[in-house]
Amino acid sequence: MKLQGGKKDRSRWLLLAPMYVFTVLFVIGPILYMFLLSFLQRAEVWGVDFSFTLDNYKRILEPLYLKTFKESFQLAFLSTALVILIGYPYGYFMARMSAAWKKRMMLLIMVPFWTSALIRLYGWIIVFRSNGTLDQVLMGLHITGGPLKLLYTYPAVVVGMIYALLPFMILAVYSSAEKLDWSLVEASRDLGASSWKAFWTVSFPLTLPGLLSGVVLTFIPSMGLFFVADLLGGNKIVLVGSVIQEQLTKGRNQPFAAALSAVLMILTTLMIRLYRSVTGTNKLEGLM
Repeated sequence: MKLQGGKKDRSRWLLLAPMYVFTVLFVIGPILYMFLLSFLQRAEVWGVDFSFTLDNYKRILEPLYLKTFKESFQLAFLSTALVILIGYPYGYFMARMSAAWKKRMMLLIMVPFWTSALIRLYGWIIVFRSNGTLDQVLMGLHITGGPLKLLYTYPAVVVGMIYALLPFMILAVYSSAEKLDWSLVEASRDLGASSWKAFWTVSFPLTLPGLLSGVVLTFIPSMGLFFVADLLGGNKIVLVGSVIQEQLTKGRNQPFAAALSAVLMILTTLMIRLYRSVTGTNKLEGLM
């Protein structure tokens, strides 16, 4: 019996070994390297000077970078809130459709992923530009009397964020709502609850894990989708991701870029922890 138990333990460790190796090499390793790099100095010519310093984190406290963090969080909160308002009803009602319609709606969600995100965003440039598709439609309906300046504005960036992140919210809510026992909703209706009260007391709490998962999948990426702000906002809207990208390419200041990334990761983690504690749920334990 001991021999068989030993073989099972070895087999289990052999199966788990690739996962541990992958986690160490591609998750824990890069994070540790990022934090280590954030405490180093930029070399005068090229590369990194291996001497400990806190200047990179002190530099983040400058008003310019604090403003960038503030604007990034504001955009992330706004985008996530709008994604919830659109994505939750979509995913919830899609789960209640017939099998045939579920396939059709899922196809509509998955088709955009067959095309590069950059190409899809260039499509929004065509829509928002002066005398573009949206202008032609509005002027054709006599809603506006001339071209609007929609491209390179804050609303254009918000629309781009929603477009890029909406499928993740829909799929997260759908996966949770599809597992919902609809007999519980019917039972609450039989006991006299209105459709609205049955939703808030039965359906919403049971689909809350999917909603929280969608928040994680949308809020965190929205902090770093700098290419959306660059393409649809021009140089008017600068996110933390844009500053990191600029420091890596133009500034060639890898330690400062690592410090920005470390602070961004810590802040987003704290925000998610705070959100979980406020909602009083531990459903994100597996993600955290």
